[in-house]
Amino acid sequence: MTISAPVRPGMGKRIRRWAARILLGLLALILLLVVAGALYEVWGRYNASRLYPPPGRLVDIGGRRIHIDCRGTGSPTVILESGLGSGGSVDWARVHDALARHTRTCAYDRAGIMWSDPKPGPQNAAAVADDLHATLAAVGISGPLVLVGHSIGGPYTRVYTGRYGDQVAGLVMVDASHPDQVARLRQVVKANVDPGKVVDIVRIANALSWTGLVRLMTNGQMPNLPTEAGAKIGAYTSHSIGGALSELQGFDRTMDQARIVRSFGDRPLIVLTAMAPYTPAQLKSLELSPQDGARMKQVWKSLQAEMAAMSTHGSQQTVPDSGHYIQIDRPDIVIAAVDRVVDAVRARQAPRSGRNIGEK
Repeated sequence: MTISAPVRPGMGKRIRRWAARILLGLLALILLLVVAGALYEVWGRYNASRLYPPPGRLVDIGGRRIHIDCRGTGSPTVILESGLGSGGSVDWARVHDALARHTRTCAYDRAGIMWSDPKPGPQNAAAVADDLHATLAAVGISGPLVLVGHSIGGPYTRVYTGRYGDQVAGLVMVDASHPDQVARLRQVVKANVDPGKVVDIVRIANALSWTGLVRLMTNGQMPNLPTEAGAKIGAYTSHSIGGALSELQGFDRTMDQARIVRSFGDRPLIVLTAMAPYTPAQLKSLELSPQDGARMKQVWKSLQAEMAAMSTHGSQQTVPDSGHYIQIDRPDIVIAAVDRVVDAVRARQAPRSGRNIGEK
């Protein structure tokens, strides 16, 4: 025989009432956390502008401001074009001052990165080139230029040379992206090598940046990057992620535009290629075995050699102990390469300068 506990009158209503109270409490807690996160983000952005103001100039290029930081004097002018990400001009922190001792050197932030104003819609290489050209014109720089492109900065400088080649006297590629890298790497290994695959993740992060989650989860630190430089990147990450998203959305178009530019003529060109083996964490993220990783590195080396062949005065230098950010892992290599190209450009200018001096 089963004996059931007596049901007290009104017990069901009390249970429903307590469940409603718990649900309301959870909703109130979530609302409180969202409000606190939003206030944390507002405070973080205020502190970013107060603690880390732009080190260079904010230049108006038609209703938008682009940040450019020029240091040193001399010709040609070196232009540092950063890779895809949130660091922008700060990615060059370990080489900027050293290069400025040899000639005028400018690092800048593309639209929506660090101190530069955002722009609507996807970003692409042609638009980047036009923005840079307008920025240089606004600060009175017309050339000659030595363009230094890291990662996706390589295609950006490639397209700039195709559009404004009369200004470009030399180039340095720092583990630069190749227009055909996705297809060529996939021929050898099955790996997650298409940046477009992370667009949805970055889009969600950008949409939630106002909540403070991005600021809370990132600190901008990278191995070998100066502490203050990492702090700057972290302070502006929630702003910069929108600019990075725009560039990711325009990645395919950027590569199509870069593919059209097939030659750098006889301009001095040095291609630096990172050849340090992938770390276990990198292999895991790419879903690669160590053997696949080694094969992928060899394909990457071949792609980089093709870029070196774009100039009759091009050369490739492999860097066996550096990862993708050679300017951070081995700044001395980048400094030496840029100085060599600057000297080569100056050597070409010397006879013409001598004739001008003698003219009356």
